[in-house]
Amino acid sequence: MSKTADQGKEEVARLCDYFRKNREKFLAPDVKEADVRQSLIDPFFEALGWDVGNKAMVAPQYREVIPEESLEVEGQQKASDYTFRVGPLPKFYTEAKKCAVSIQEDPAPAYQLRRYGWSAKVALSILTDFEELAVYDCALRPRPSDKASHGRINYFTFEEYADRWRELWDVFSREAVWSGAFDQYAASKRKRGTSEVDVEFLKEIERWRTELAGNIALRNRDLSLDDLNAAVQLTIDRVVFLRMAEDRGLEPYQQLLKLCERADIYERFMRDLCRRADERYNSGLFHFQKENGVSEPPDRITPKLMVDDRVFKPILQGLYFEHGSPYHFGVMPVEILGTVYERFLGKVIRLTPGHQAKVEEKPEVRKAGGVYYTPAYIVDYIVQETVGWQIKGRSPSQLAGLRNGKEPFRVLDMACGSGSFLLGAYRRLLDHCLAWYITHRPEAHKKAVHKANASGEWRLTIEEKKRILTTHVFGVDIDPQAVEVTKLSLLLKALEGENEASLSRQLMLFHHRALPNLADNIKCGNSLVAPDYFTGKLIPDPEAMKRVNPFDWEQGFPNAMKAGGFDCVIGNPPYLRIQTMKEWAPLEVEIYKELYTASRAGNYDIYVVFVEQGLRLLNARGRLGFICPHKFFNSQYGQPLRAAIAEGKHLSHVVHFGAQQVFEGATTYTCLLFLSKSPAPGCRFAKVDDLAAWRADGTAVQGRVKPAQVTADEWNFAVGPEAGVFAKLSAMPVKLGDVADIFVGLQTSADDVYIMDLVTETDRTYRLKSKALGREWTFEKDLLRPLVSGTDVRRYAPLPNRQYILFPYTVEDERAALVDFRTIERRFPKTAAYLLENKKRLQSREKGRMKGPDWHGYIYLKNMARQSLVKLCVPRLVEQLHAAFDRDGSHFLDNVDVGGLTLKPPYEPLGLEYLLALLNCRLMRWYFPQVSAPFRGGWRSANRQFLSLLPIRVIDFTNAKDSALHRQLVGLADSMQTLHRHLASAKSAAHRAVIQRQIDATDARIDRLVYDLYGLTAQEIAVVEGKRQ
Repeated sequence: MSKTADQGKEEVARLCDYFRKNREKFLAPDVKEADVRQSLIDPFFEALGWDVGNKAMVAPQYREVIPEESLEVEGQQKASDYTFRVGPLPKFYTEAKKCAVSIQEDPAPAYQLRRYGWSAKVALSILTDFEELAVYDCALRPRPSDKASHGRINYFTFEEYADRWRELWDVFSREAVWSGAFDQYAASKRKRGTSEVDVEFLKEIERWRTELAGNIALRNRDLSLDDLNAAVQLTIDRVVFLRMAEDRGLEPYQQLLKLCERADIYERFMRDLCRRADERYNSGLFHFQKENGVSEPPDRITPKLMVDDRVFKPILQGLYFEHGSPYHFGVMPVEILGTVYERFLGKVIRLTPGHQAKVEEKPEVRKAGGVYYTPAYIVDYIVQETVGWQIKGRSPSQLAGLRNGKEPFRVLDMACGSGSFLLGAYRRLLDHCLAWYITHRPEAHKKAVHKANASGEWRLTIEEKKRILTTHVFGVDIDPQAVEVTKLSLLLKALEGENEASLSRQLMLFHHRALPNLADNIKCGNSLVAPDYFTGKLIPDPEAMKRVNPFDWEQGFPNAMKAGGFDCVIGNPPYLRIQTMKEWAPLEVEIYKELYTASRAGNYDIYVVFVEQGLRLLNARGRLGFICPHKFFNSQYGQPLRAAIAEGKHLSHVVHFGAQQVFEGATTYTCLLFLSKSPAPGCRFAKVDDLAAWRADGTAVQGRVKPAQVTADEWNFAVGPEAGVFAKLSAMPVKLGDVADIFVGLQTSADDVYIMDLVTETDRTYRLKSKALGREWTFEKDLLRPLVSGTDVRRYAPLPNRQYILFPYTVEDERAALVDFRTIERRFPKTAAYLLENKKRLQSREKGRMKGPDWHGYIYLKNMARQSLVKLCVPRLVEQLHAAFDRDGSHFLDNVDVGGLTLKPPYEPLGLEYLLALLNCRLMRWYFPQVSAPFRGGWRSANRQFLSLLPIRVIDFTNAKDSALHRQLVGLADSMQTLHRHLASAKSAAHRAVIQRQIDATDARIDRLVYDLYGLTAQEIAVVEGKRQ
């Protein structure tokens, strides 16, 4: 049973009494920090509901409180005293001190704590000796000159604990942390000017890259561009690896800093440290000699480089506390390093003709607006639903394929980037195997587990961590730098929890170097194109071939491919529209169209090709888990992929985020897509309306989608209470797309010239404000038409004459003809003068395409004649579906911002006012969000693609009831238009209130009639009206 706040308060009050009576003893110089922790601080946090002593006896990796031994690494403490976690994620640290330390005034312990918290990217942390307790904001970059008060957001003495207990309980209790109250409090206290560790470290290594690239290019002029990029990346990776190893107790502290005491720093860095690291770790990061069994060629380039001390020395010095570094690499999670490197990989070095190095964004990154790292909670969810689901109940030997001659379990990320998904999968495998060994006589598995000296807890040996990594984890990326970063991240993860003593002890036991070479696990190449594609074809030029970078799956992963593929394919594939890719990768665009069914409809996005290829790479029992846009659910380009998934019954599970934004700093509409290679019995579908609630406890509208519902048609899945009503309406045979033509407005290609705001009006002229000229101009009325934008369309309301479009055309017999300019000069001289004033601008459109006699016309001539038709108007973006009536065809439509609707001939007897009533009724407002694309802020797309799906009740005019309902709806729609005209002209608030009551009553009558018309039961009406409109 969990502890309540009142129970905790009673416990802490007794603890304070105990301290008060024994205060002088605790302040004595011979009292150790460990005594304070055991007697006071451990029980304090137990009063807050935390299992500090692991009384639940859970496995080490699942402990919610991790107490650290007081281990020092060359004079600096290795880590904070307590780590409080939710699952594997640290939420806050606590640094414990002896009671004699002044928590309020001494800046040193505060700076130490803030370095831990900031480097680990936790929001808040606690500094305490029990007598005092201070809470710090860890989002502020720590500086050695900071006072103890800097970043402190709360302070308590032990005398205040009981009286102010709710302040502590509501933020730091186990209950508060798990419920999300801790995060809400931290966000409310966040100050301006915060700079988180990943942002600052990214700036740091980007500066290194710029300086190293410039210096290496200058001092090594025979270096190719590819070798320059590789050399800079390897140098940065080696520095990061060795510095992190120091703070984790794996390497002598300050060994990099001591290099700076003499000249030729880079030469000694390579000779003394990197060569020794090769002998010690064996990883491909340090690989200078050809070795048996290692497919990767040794590095012959970086040992010979010349790098100036003036460049390399500040890089090394800037990593140390003694030189003002805020980083504590011992607590910086590998996952944070991944977020840094993901953005770092978005840029590349290029060489100028003069062999100068320049760093610039990759074209695909520039077009995408940046690099966006997948949040850890998304990685964890996908890993659990794929890897976790597959390995459940299986022993390490079963996973390794050591029983019954089966193949090992293998997980793949085919666009691994900095390795975040592979890190998540590797961590899940480590936890799973350790838990199995602990519960199955761990002492019988000495090669796999050992007891940690200080804590006595069972831990995986480095040899077992290596085995798990090389047996189960695989990745591919087209970027060679990304491949190296993924290897670095996985190697650092393998070393987590190790120190110099544990490593040396295990190396003596197993006689192997500490780390594996991952050349056979993480490969460089294009996951989508194999070399045999070019067999019998004209080989592209070498530069294009290098960019395509084909990858041979059979040769790259022979064992996996012989076994039929991988057990799991996970990741976050690239999102790139093909129009964008054509600008720098036209060859790849054509290759993908030829190779992949998913690419054969419309302007596809590259992620659909990755989904198709991911499915191909699964074995018969395999499972795919991606985060990707859900646009393919409804788009034209998604039809081939939907068809392939439907045909194989692959759809297994979907978490649909709607307009909820997962990626920080980017607007992308995503889902979690899970596919199984073998036919799935149905799809678990979750619709997330509140991302924070889903993260906290999985809150979502959930249900099952039957295989029969998954077809090549648009995927508009409804689950929960509304599923029945949605299915009933969706089954209606006639849709709005059958009944009406839906079209867009005018596309002038020079809106600043043709579209203007009204200033004044006379009988024969308009005075308008021109954006192109930045001033007013007087026009004859003849060639101007009122223009409707999306914001002008309100339900049932009259359309305003707010802006006008210059329309130099005549329309006859539904055909538009451009008025000859000489005719305009003769009949409308003011308009002609305006056009001449803008002639140069109009002729320059589309690279001079409009030079000639038709220079004053539009480029795109679609829907010209339709503009003057009687029509309904619907905005392209709506919060709620609504329409207005252009009853005399006087208003033209603004580009794609407004859609026009006219009835097709067979359905003209229905009348537009009947459709007006339907499009504005509550039932359609409820139905429409189920079939349209969401946008952030609560907006929905109401273009033709989605409007066409609305179910329309066709009237049988031979049926008396149908005719009566139709007649009433048309009459009420007419009344609504009249009421809205009166509302617009009403002068007093009282008069407007009277009209609004009439509108509300009429609206309700329309809704009741529509329910009757569509045959809804009382229960179905309750579902519709239970939704917030």
